[in-house]
Amino acid sequence: MTSWVFVTGNDSKHREAEAILGRPLDRAVLDLPELQAATTRDVALHKARAAFAMLDRPVIVEDAGFELTGLGGFPGPFIKYWEQLGGLISICRAADGLAHRGVIATCVLGICDQEGPRVVEGRIEGMVSAAPRGSNGFGWDAIFIPDGHDRTFGEMSADEKASMSHRRRAWDALAAELAH
Repeated sequence: MTSWVFVTGNDSKHREAEAILGRPLDRAVLDLPELQAATTRDVALHKARAAFAMLDRPVIVEDAGFELTGLGGFPGPFIKYWEQLGGLISICRAADGLAHRGVIATCVLGICDQEGPRVVEGRIEGMVSAAPRGSNGFGWDAIFIPDGHDRTFGEMSADEKASMSHRRRAWDALAAELAH
């Protein structure tokens, strides 16, 4: 993967990817258009195409989703906007009214090179906590409790989260894809 570049302006995502890979990862910060689409897959494909066109070298981009099962998968790729506008507590309050607090965290890595764009995905199921807990991580880590655990990602160490996260699963899938 030495010729690939991870296109992200998010320092936390870059650090987490390097920790998962166990080595440095080239990085570029670009102002990519954020397609408003129903799936993280569509957003990642669009961003990968745009980044490849701008850099003319193999690229990796990421898009994450937060799919509340009681809301039919909403907000999915729109989680960033919900978090920015209402805060994490608003997501917890919305889950209070649902029959089930289940959520699927997704990480979709869009890659694009001369062969064209494609995606790999990592998913992990869990629950929305009653209130934000923990100060580790970023984004919605403080409200995501992975199945089989009683702590949020925000209460876990970076290594503990990375051992099971949706991001870990996506980067592992990418390593397998690029090994072919």
